[in-house]
Amino acid sequence: MDGGGEASPLHRSAEGSRCNQRTQAAGQCKCSSTKSLTRKNKLQHTETISNSDEAQVFPFAVKDNEVPANYVSVYVMLPLGVISSDNVFENPEELRKLKSAEVDGVMMDVWWGLIESKPRSYDWTAYRKLFQMVKEEGLRLQAIMSFHQCGGNVGDVVYIPIPQWVRDIGGDNPDIFYTNRKGTRNPETSALEWITSLSLVLYSDYMRSFRKAMSDFLEGLITDIEVGLGPAGETRYPSYPETQGWVFPGIGEFQCYDKYLKADFKEAATKAGHPEWELPDDAGEYNDTPEATGFFGANGTYVTEKGKFFLTWYSNKLIKHGDQILDLANQAFLGCKVKLAAKVSGVHWWYKDDSHAAELTTGYYNLKDHDGYRPLARMLSRHYAILNFTCVEMKDSEQPATAKSGPEELVQQVLSGAWREEIEVACENALNRYDKYAYNQMLRNARPNGVNKNGPPKHRITSLTYLRLGDDLLKSSNFSLFKVFVRRMHANLDFNPNPENYFKPIVPLERSKPEFSMEYILKATEPLEPFPFDDETDMPVDGGFAYWIKQVFAKLISLFK
Repeated sequence: MDGGGEASPLHRSAEGSRCNQRTQAAGQCKCSSTKSLTRKNKLQHTETISNSDEAQVFPFAVKDNEVPANYVSVYVMLPLGVISSDNVFENPEELRKLKSAEVDGVMMDVWWGLIESKPRSYDWTAYRKLFQMVKEEGLRLQAIMSFHQCGGNVGDVVYIPIPQWVRDIGGDNPDIFYTNRKGTRNPETSALEWITSLSLVLYSDYMRSFRKAMSDFLEGLITDIEVGLGPAGETRYPSYPETQGWVFPGIGEFQCYDKYLKADFKEAATKAGHPEWELPDDAGEYNDTPEATGFFGANGTYVTEKGKFFLTWYSNKLIKHGDQILDLANQAFLGCKVKLAAKVSGVHWWYKDDSHAAELTTGYYNLKDHDGYRPLARMLSRHYAILNFTCVEMKDSEQPATAKSGPEELVQQVLSGAWREEIEVACENALNRYDKYAYNQMLRNARPNGVNKNGPPKHRITSLTYLRLGDDLLKSSNFSLFKVFVRRMHANLDFNPNPENYFKPIVPLERSKPEFSMEYILKATEPLEPFPFDDETDMPVDGGFAYWIKQVFAKLISLFK
């Protein structure tokens, strides 16, 4: 989920936001001997669970046969308003209640719009108070460098725009913002070509200031730095903005009609020997269906030479953008015991349409014969970054048939591609869910082939971030089931303050590898069969007596094979 806001029903894949140089400027964190956090007042695992069907626990214990490498850490996204729009810490009493669920930590947005009210003038006071409270509660922290706007989506409780002085620049030069074909600007974040100039410096300075101000918290508290690479903190174009009237399951619109990207495309087309090519004018509007457009319809522009050239250019700009900012993040946090991460949006609607229209407008050039996600994973591998993916709680059967959605197949494709590129994967739920079906789907995707009793699973995610902390989650029945979910994500093992000791250790961040050529990155567009996923999790939250009988029966069958 992006840190930028709650989603409307069914659609949003994220609400809305991972050496050659060993010496840094003043304020360098001391990363050579990080001490592990210890949980105070560790709870006994004898929780009182409600008697509802949704909160049954296993009637037997199997942890003696399991190993810590199956333990998947669970973080919880903090409320959007935990730091107010006035950059004031609003003490969240709910934070203290999380300990009883034995979660591993919390995730939070660190809003550019709050911190840098004037150019290169940073106020970290409120965040330092919040970080200190998280530390005192014995939790860990994932921090999002949120260079985007919070607000404008269904369920948003706060409005935090990008800094006013940046918006003032946009007043004089609106082409610094993403622009659709009609010329409508989107001020959620600045557009690619402006980002590649001045914004790169601003983002770098912001992250270096964070490192200096939070150097003591980079000693064991902060485990991940997720770098916002677009709207809602995700690596994408703002192709489906609700503020401009988009509703699910509209195909969205391309966002490359500012003067900078228009000029860049014209230059690229001319170099390719086609100076007559222009940006698409037949791709429809936000709420169209694919077949209603000339671009995405059967035998549409997207399958022509011109269409393929445009889609390659459009998606390559996004990959290059992410690569540049992650390189700056790597330099800013070089040597610190943290992992970098970047979020990729789960655009699951129209996935089962030949055109994959909603993915294409978002910047993911993903078709049956062209993988749009493994190139992103390959780029992330240069920076040792985690790919954070959303919509892992969704099932195809929950989506309207008219949307041709495929969240299950999409998750399987993206996670498989990342594992093939040998990078870590983290996941989030896209929508607020408190039911056993969503929990079981998340568990299935976290360990797609179940628990391995002889060591680490062949495939597993590093961590899951649950959205989000609030009154609904803390309701008695919801919270009881959530505790069971956390326990299952931990593979029925006791709380482990150092799960990285058994899977993917956190080591001092090394300098990014030398820049990959685009040719090398695009070799990853070759479509490959995803890894097999089990139909269901082997550790459901509702595993009562009937589930025990099923497991015993399966064991007996296996003995006679």
